[in-house]
Amino acid sequence: MQCSFISKFRSILFYISVFRWSLGNHENFALQNADSTNFYITEKNRNDIKNGSILRLTTSPSQTAAQLHERIQSSSMDAKLEALKDLANSSRDVTFAQEFINLDGISLLTQMVESGTERYQKLQKIMKPCFGDLLSFTLTAFVELMDHGIVSWDTFSVAFIKKIAGYVNKSAMDTAVLQRSLAILESMVLNSQDLYQKVAQEITIGQLIPHLQGTDQDIQTYTIAVINALFLKAPEDKRQEMAHILAQKQLRSIILSNVIRSPKPINDEMAHQLYVLQVLTFNLLEDRMMTKMDPQDQAQRDIIFELRRIAFDVECEPNNSGSIEKRKSMYTRDYKKLGFINHVNPAMDFTQIPPGMLALDNMLYFARHHQDAYIRIVLENSSREDKHECPFGRSSIELTKMLCETLKVGELPSENCHDFHPMFFTHDRSFEEFFCICIQLLNKTWKEMRATSEDFNKVMQVVRDQIMRALTQKPNSLDQLKSRLQNLSYTEILKIRQSERMNQEDFQSRPILELREKIQPEIMELIKQQRLNRLCDGTCFRKISSRRRQDKFWYCRLSPNHKVLHYGDLEESPLGEVSHDLLQEKLPVADIKAVVTGKDCPHMKEKGALKQNKEVLELAFSVLYESDEYLNFIAPDKHEYCVWTDGLNALLGKEMTSDFTKSDMDTLLSMEMKLRLLDLENIQIPEAPPPIPKEPSNYDFVYDCN
Repeated sequence: MQCSFISKFRSILFYISVFRWSLGNHENFALQNADSTNFYITEKNRNDIKNGSILRLTTSPSQTAAQLHERIQSSSMDAKLEALKDLANSSRDVTFAQEFINLDGISLLTQMVESGTERYQKLQKIMKPCFGDLLSFTLTAFVELMDHGIVSWDTFSVAFIKKIAGYVNKSAMDTAVLQRSLAILESMVLNSQDLYQKVAQEITIGQLIPHLQGTDQDIQTYTIAVINALFLKAPEDKRQEMAHILAQKQLRSIILSNVIRSPKPINDEMAHQLYVLQVLTFNLLEDRMMTKMDPQDQAQRDIIFELRRIAFDVECEPNNSGSIEKRKSMYTRDYKKLGFINHVNPAMDFTQIPPGMLALDNMLYFARHHQDAYIRIVLENSSREDKHECPFGRSSIELTKMLCETLKVGELPSENCHDFHPMFFTHDRSFEEFFCICIQLLNKTWKEMRATSEDFNKVMQVVRDQIMRALTQKPNSLDQLKSRLQNLSYTEILKIRQSERMNQEDFQSRPILELREKIQPEIMELIKQQRLNRLCDGTCFRKISSRRRQDKFWYCRLSPNHKVLHYGDLEESPLGEVSHDLLQEKLPVADIKAVVTGKDCPHMKEKGALKQNKEVLELAFSVLYESDEYLNFIAPDKHEYCVWTDGLNALLGKEMTSDFTKSDMDTLLSMEMKLRLLDLENIQIPEAPPPIPKEPSNYDFVYDCN
């Protein structure tokens, strides 16, 4: 039986230590990467060693951990500072981290934070930079150690939480200390419901607001991340209360002025946190969206009476005014003008969920805050013929449902999405204002289409198209949204659709279909070459860890002769292509057995958290080679996922089946068809070939060249 790599290494080390250098016990030494990572070489990661990598002989992880454990307890400030700096760097290595944690190192660090640093408080004024560095390295080491997921977050004391919260609550604190403290609080809240309760008692929104008013985008990002974490973990009954506090503290306007409208460009992590905050804010509407109206609830019925009163400028008649039948008839007439489906009891219109009571809330907001527009829409439609009136009530209910679907109200935020809309941060009641703009658009489109009640669904489809096209332009304000929608009239939508239809036109005549079938293999070969060329250019992939903001990258590209995959780790995301010389690892294409995707990937089976994340699952794929070896990928986006899975399947001689390939095939095939048929424009192509004429009576007209 062959010896393991570590066993062989120890045999060599034993010889060196005993006979050459007299190093002592060989168990106290290990190999370590000589690059900036300084990771220890173990049986698990030995396959990751790059050809030509420089390794150094150093003390074993257990020895190093024991030494640092002792050094960080030194009475000398300088020695302690140097030890904590070394600890912060070493803690990124999981092998070292395990050894240090086995020595109860986490407890030692928390004790230092709770009480050990107090002895230096007196020195803080005269040695402030030194004190900040001391605390910064301590917290950095703690964050790195916890990031490996070896120790549960539930083990920390209230004193430790108070201390970390105290650093966040202080008005003037070292930037590095503040950043790590915010990161620790976010992780505590997200990883433990018990710690959420304790953190929520120590941190208030008012104490976090000042950190958003600074200019450091990293601090702003971590601050919004903590707010999002508190929001996400808050019990259902506390979320509305928290939203009220956020409104009181003017969080929205502070984010708008200091983050969104800041001269600095918004990075991906900040965009993600703003997106999460947007989603969590809209999710507050879920309760009303899923609440049916109770036809017997007088308070809810009064809202409908209020809509009638504002529209027709009438006061509620006393019970003794006129006969019951007359009043019923009057109410029924008015409810019909308001566009309800059930004219007798409009409360029944709001029993459908979604949108439930949220639709009624939107209608009331529109009637009260945009009264002139509301009255104009109702009276305008009530004066039209019955079949041409745009039913305000029915339209509002369907529009609210559509907006909830568009903004995904009630769904949890995606892990990789950065799709926030600046305009929703410009108003405290942004959803209601969004509704008010869209209901006026719907009424305008209805008139432009000269629609009747039978066309209701068609009008809603056009309005959905208008809204989606306007949102893709990411308007910065609600006024900008109005302007964009104004330009997207029904006539303009027809032009756009006609143009798109022409671009995707599918001729069905037999000669055209035969031409398409003839061209398709050429187009597929063109797509295949494009995919392989993209693989030759290569892609930078991000290594996924439990902490989002831990940036680790690796690069992979195909050799120009399509025979080898070159890959390797990177210190940072590259600005362009990475040369083959810098990618030391190689995988021959001939050794690849299969390409698997999604939940079938080994790295999706290993990590439960990732396994549950739908977005990550959709971007995961693995290359299987030899017996049980595999190369795992998580694509940066859907486009790169399609490019790589298509390219790898092409290398293996398999069919390219991604959505991207289908889209490219449709686009290129349509373009090629139009180019080939350019000379036949405005000429009717027959369904069948013309008949072959009869043979001539003689062939005297044939000229014999010989």
